[in-house]
Parts: sequence; C-alpha cells; structure tokens
Amino acid sequence: MELPIKVAFLVYFIAFIIQALYWFLIYSRIIFYKPAPLKIHKKPVSVIICARNEEMNLRKNLRLILNQKYPNFEVIVINDCSTDGTQDFLDELKIEYPLLKSSTIKEDRKFRHGKKLAVTLGIKASTNDLLLFTDADCRPESDFWIDHMMRNFSTETSIVLGYGGYSEEKSLLNTIVRFETFCIAIQFFSYALAGLPYMGVGRNLAYRKSLFFDNKGFARHSHLASGDDDLFVNEVASRHNTRIEISLKSHTRSESKKNWKEWYHQKKRHLTTGPDYKILTKFLLSLEVLSRIFFYAGFIFLLIMAKSEWMVITIPFLLRLGIFITVLKISGSRLNEKHLLLPSLLFDMILPLFNIFILFSNYVEARKNRWK
Repeated sequence: MELPIKVAFLVYFIAFIIQALYWFLIYSRIIFYKPAPLKIHKKPVSVIICARNEEMNLRKNLRLILNQKYPNFEVIVINDCSTDGTQDFLDELKIEYPLLKSSTIKEDRKFRHGKKLAVTLGIKASTNDLLLFTDADCRPESDFWIDHMMRNFSTETSIVLGYGGYSEEKSLLNTIVRFETFCIAIQFFSYALAGLPYMGVGRNLAYRKSLFFDNKGFARHSHLASGDDDLFVNEVASRHNTRIEISLKSHTRSESKKNWKEWYHQKKRHLTTGPDYKILTKFLLSLEVLSRIFFYAGFIFLLIMAKSEWMVITIPFLLRLGIFITVLKISGSRLNEKHLLLPSLLFDMILPLFNIFILFSNYVEARKNRWK
C-alpha cells in the first residue's frame, strides 16, 4: 500500500473516532434529556422584545405573547428607531393590554448603535428579575411558552436556553436554514447538558436581570454588532447555572430569509462572534468541524484510490451515519423538525465548508478595515 493511501487511512480513521465520540458522547445527550416539572409557585417574568420597523410582525405575533397563560408577567417592547407604524400599533395595543409597556429609541445620525443598546434599555425598564427574550418576528408555539421556559429556574439556575426554530417552507434555502438551525441547537443543547454551555439564541432565551448587571452586561463585546445572545451566554454560563428547555410548548418559530443574499449577510454577521468565544469552546467546535471535513474527504479519496478495501472504508462511514441519523431522527421529533433527514447527509458535508469560507471572508474584511 502506497504511503499517501496509508496516511489517508490513518486520517480517515482518526477523524471517524473523533466524530463518533462527538455524536455518541455529546450530541446524543439531547435524546435522554428529561424536562423539569412545572412549578406551582410561578415567579413574575418580564418578556423583552426589540423591534425596528416590525409593525407587520408585531401585528401577527405580539398578541400571542400578551395572551400567554401565565399569572404574572409584563411585556416590554423597545421601539428601536422605527420609521413605520410600530409605535402607533403599540400605543393602540397598550389600551387593550395594560401589561404591555414600550420605550422608544430616537434615531441619532451621530451615534450608531446595534441591538445591544435596545436589549439593555429593555432590561433596565423591566420590573422583574426573571427575563425572557424573543424577537418581533417570532411567535410562541403554545399559550404555555412562558410557563415552560420558567419552570427551569431554581436558586442555582440563572440561564435557560430555549429553542427558536423556523417555519417550514418548500424551498431549498428554507431547508438549509432549518437544517443548520436544528443542528446548531442539538450542538448547544448537548454541550449545556455536558456541562459546557456556550451559546443561546435571542429568539428564545431567558436569564436573570441580576446576572446581566453583575457581569456588566455587554461591556466586554460591545464593539461587535452581534453577540447579545451567544457571546453573553458564552461569557456567563456555567455547568451549575444553566438549564435547557426543549418541550414542544416552549418553542418559538419565525420566518426564514427569503433570498440567498439576505441569508448570506445574516450568516456573515452571526459568524463575527465566533472568534470571541472562550478558547475551550473554539477548540471543541473547530475540532468537530475539521474532523468532519477530513472524515468525508478521506472517505471519498479512499473510495477512489483504494477500491479493493471498500469494506474497510465503508464500515466506519456506515457506523457514523447510523449514529448521525439516530440522533437527528429522535432530536427532530423532540424539536418538531420534519423532512430534514433526507438532505441531511449532503448538508452535513457542504455547510462546514461554506461556514469556513464566510469566516475567512470576515477575517479578510477585518484586516482591510484595520488598515484603513
């Protein structure tokens, strides 16, 4: 056997072992997760929503939040420089719902700000220690969204990570967005269950106001446009203060981007936060992606160059595929994600390469801006 093929076999089998460990020891944890019981004594909650020109989404979704079956909560909407009818709609709705509050950020051309300012103002305006965050384009999947997210808080718990999925549509882009969102959720939920919480999503996230102020809010990453959810969780979450909530009644749903350009720019913005993760988080996430790339590349290379060893080559691939499909199938049922198994293998190979390309693009842009 020639040396390049021997090296390829070695790389392929090492990559297989790493992949098997990730999927069998970490990602499978979501399958065995048992939710906390609903609490009899329900503590007051402040739901915070930031909105910029979101009148149409607020008209579709806000009443679903205001009508939640929870005994004591308020809803705070921060109108962030909207130029549509957002404020008029909020003023109308406040007459019908006294629990609705709103604040407005006026546009200042001399001072540019991101979502973090709006989130911070919403937190300061809240009257309760327990905070639940979602976006204007998100709708809760049940009338018990607040109830199920809040059942995880205890004297030790300060953060609850929820699931924010996307509605299913018949398009390739929508399938890719839903698959990636689903896989990222499996990842950060499983890491949290393994005692290594590293991110959450602002579409469905809860934490204590005291935790926010004790850690000086977003001060450490205020220079980044993104990170009000994942970087904050990465900074303050621990194995002791973080829980997850994945029951179907706790989910939120939103509409995915409708065209490739919008999705591409959204991805670029989201991936700007990765370099600021903790070193251990970056190492573990990078190792999984790189081992996956080498696993698929090794499999394809060996099938072409060492056809006579097809059985030895195929067995690790099928073993990894079996674990992969099992975790996706059961997790899909728990997170109410359908019709993703068939395209999963193709997306599992392609998306890491696409993300690496975007990370490299962000790095090049950052270098150019540094020298301007």
